[in-house]
Amino acid sequence: MNDISALETKVPALLALLEGKGIEESLALLAAQFEGQIAFSTSLGIEDQLVTHYIFESNLPIRVFSLDTGRLFNETYNLLHKTNQHYGKKIEVLFPKHEAVEQMVTEKGTLSFYNSVEDRKQCCFVRKVEPLKRALQGVQLWITGIRAEQSDARQNLQLIEWDPAFQVIKYNPLKNWSLDAVREAVRQLNIPYNPLHDKGFVSIGCAPCTRAIAEGEDFRAGRWWWESNSKKECGLHAR
Repeated sequence: MNDISALETKVPALLALLEGKGIEESLALLAAQFEGQIAFSTSLGIEDQLVTHYIFESNLPIRVFSLDTGRLFNETYNLLHKTNQHYGKKIEVLFPKHEAVEQMVTEKGTLSFYNSVEDRKQCCFVRKVEPLKRALQGVQLWITGIRAEQSDARQNLQLIEWDPAFQVIKYNPLKNWSLDAVREAVRQLNIPYNPLHDKGFVSIGCAPCTRAIAEGEDFRAGRWWWESNSKKECGLHAR
């Protein structure tokens, strides 16, 4: 059995290990099990801020990193700075390869993602997916802040699951949380969050590709709103 196959077989045991345990205890257990090979990717959205809080407040040995696509909102950059200051920690920041960005923008322009789904996915791959692949090198367990109710594509989300695309075990601690529950926890714990969340932005990505949603709109309606398919993903959490 190769190393990847052996890693995948750990999923049932990890599910049993975490059964009935809260996020803080679960994170501590996983940090001990995967010492030096565990990481949390934060997009600085409100869900990710909650997970960051649990990691930083408990001073857990879990690497925390974020992908700077080069197209984020100013509010997101300000929050990155504020979060580092608030916890006295440093979130690792990774950038896309500049050669790939330069080639794409030169060939297709600065707004190529509006042209077609194919061009949009290319932009997401260059700015997000490829940097994530680099970030996850040497990582065996990847922690995320995604929730099952965020989109139809995430309805079958598992607490612990195997991610075949990135060949890692994935831990989704907020799997069953509602957005209201996340907001309440963030309020009670006095966690800094993006002010765009108070302006109708429930999912915050790149500035040209994100808008606020109206009452009653689908959670993902604010992302790539010019595309008709509700099962929209950038490739980081494709299912």
